[in-house]
Amino acid sequence: MIAALCCTLFSFGQLTDTTTVPLVYRSLKDALREPDRVRILDLSDQHIGLLPKEIFLFINLEELRLRNDDLTELPEEIGDLGKLRILDLSGNPIRHLPVHFKDLNVLEELYLNENSYLDLKQDMRTLSLLPHLRILHLENDGLSIVPESISALQHLEELYLNANQINTFPPALIRLDGLKLLDLQHNPLKPLVPLELQQRGVLVRF
Repeated sequence: MIAALCCTLFSFGQLTDTTTVPLVYRSLKDALREPDRVRILDLSDQHIGLLPKEIFLFINLEELRLRNDDLTELPEEIGDLGKLRILDLSGNPIRHLPVHFKDLNVLEELYLNENSYLDLKQDMRTLSLLPHLRILHLENDGLSIVPESISALQHLEELYLNANQINTFPPALIRLDGLKLLDLQHNPLKPLVPLELQQRGVLVRF
């Protein structure tokens, strides 16, 4: 009887865990049927061109993935997604981030990789105003120079710069006091870690 009871409790626990897993919506039409329940929306590889205004109805959205969607710009309303923690814009020819991008106050992880059009120097001030940005992806962006202003991202813990054209170690990265992981793989630079980063225990990948 005890064994049967334990089995029942184990099964209940499994059911509970399953029901707490957030549903990933991959269709805007399906998501609009219950907008308040949408936590994760993935419209990647749908080549939507323009960000639909309906997305801003998802007031509880925490993760938005828009990989390879032919986006050239973002509307100012993007800042209205106040609960967004993860934003994937990889593979889109976006040149500038809108002013109200800074209103994404809880954004933790941002993907801006696979975009050689991005004016990183101009957008760095906007990124520096994101108080919880911990992870930034800039892989394969055709970067040969990392702007000095990146040192303003003091909350950054992980920075991915792999597969770019960087040939000398960017000194501004030494001033990222919160940095824990720096990925510089597949760049034409010598695998030498600055002493300051070594002393702080920063993991640098070449």
